[in-house]
Amino acid sequence: QVQLVESGGGLVQPGGSLRLSCVASGNIFSINDMGWYCQAPGKGRELVATITSRYVTTYSDSVKGRFTISRDNAKKTVYLQMDSLKPEDTAVYYCTAQVPGRGRYWGQGTQVIVSS
Repeated sequence: QVQLVESGGGLVQPGGSLRLSCVASGNIFSINDMGWYCQAPGKGRELVATITSRYVTTYSDSVKGRFTISRDNAKKTVYLQMDSLKPEDTAVYYCTAQVPGRGRYWGQGTQVIVSS
């Protein structure tokens, strides 16, 4: 059983920063793509950023230049450094991981609220 557990969400003022973490556990030998998606109230789940096992990254246009995704393969962890946060970044952020031969897994989500 693969589990993903996110942490690091919370309430932050506009212009502030947060760092999200997501740790994968279970009988995992390797992980392909990892990433973050977000879901704002009344909206569908949207891509934020992804990172391959070779550290190739992609970002949505709305977060380019403000968010940075990274990963530590030894720790089976993916991070999302969120800087210059805006109220429109408010959402539940979900971690995802593609495990070879076993499929894609999702975390339970962590709430990010950007408000003064």
